[in-house]
Amino acid sequence: MTTLVSRYLHVLLLFVFSSSVAQISSGKVTYERKTNLYKKFKGDDVKEWLREEDKNKVDVFELYFNDTISLFKPQESELKERMSWATDKNVVYQNFVSKKRLTVKDLWGEKFYVEDSLWERKWKITESKRNIAGYNCTKAIWQANDTTRIYAWYSEELMASTGPESFYGLPGVILGLATEDGGVIYFAKTVQVTKPNPVEMTPVKGKNKIYKTAEIKAKLEKDFGKNPWGKQMIKSMFGLW
Repeated sequence: MTTLVSRYLHVLLLFVFSSSVAQISSGKVTYERKTNLYKKFKGDDVKEWLREEDKNKVDVFELYFNDTISLFKPQESELKERMSWATDKNVVYQNFVSKKRLTVKDLWGEKFYVEDSLWERKWKITESKRNIAGYNCTKAIWQANDTTRIYAWYSEELMASTGPESFYGLPGVILGLATEDGGVIYFAKTVQVTKPNPVEMTPVKGKNKIYKTAEIKAKLEKDFGKNPWGKQMIKSMFGLW
């Protein structure tokens, strides 16, 4: 009888623990993004102006989330950044009720506010597993185009369907994200189980002009599209994210 009771209590505790883990629906994730600039700025001359020791650029981002909205943004720092122009640092607000997203893109010090519908992606969920920042994750694949795949690792322990940049649509928070060639890799370094302050979850629009994606892309192509660097910048801004 004692053994039976002991087993019952053990099962009950496992159930309570599993239920408590599954109820994580809000928090903050800190990501480290590594960008291989040799792969981003493809060309025979890239090694002439970009040193080997500078080819991997690291940026840090924060994701605040709950079960209805998320806000992804660069981590604030007072340190002077080397080659700050080399990578994009978007702020992305996603509303999973209205199915809308607002992206703030910083182009040479000028901010552009772009509002559109959430980006629908067709994910293929695999059997592959790994642990990231202490959470069990499952691998999913998105075939972005004929030549590009994106790998994502999401945790069902974190119930919000969100992740870095504009990524979402999986049954849990995406804690790892990478292009197939390893050119861009996001990995969660820490996860804090907390209820973010409403101020932290609200994008600041002010009186700024709000563009649609097609509208701002056409504007930038008109202004910068004839320049090789302009073409590269536009491709980067409106590529996979």
